[in-house]
Amino acid sequence: MDQQQILARITAMVDDEKKLRAALAAGAIDVATERERLSVLERELDQCWDLLRQRRAKAEYGENPDEARVRPAAEVESYES
Repeated sequence: MDQQQILARITAMVDDEKKLRAALAAGAIDVATERERLSVLERELDQCWDLLRQRRAKAEYGENPDEARVRPAAEVESYES
């Protein structure tokens, strides 16, 4: 995935997050369903942001950004801000 594809995926997931919140507000889904789906989205978003940061760091230091890889969600979520 290149930088533009990653950014497009992030944008799509943010849109999905907004739709989930709207569905909850409209009563189309329950809180448990919203939380479950948001949890999955948040993990995937964390992975996308991590991949994007990896690509940018590699490019900045003269490495090949295409060598960046998606890391497991558990690894990415353990990082501190």
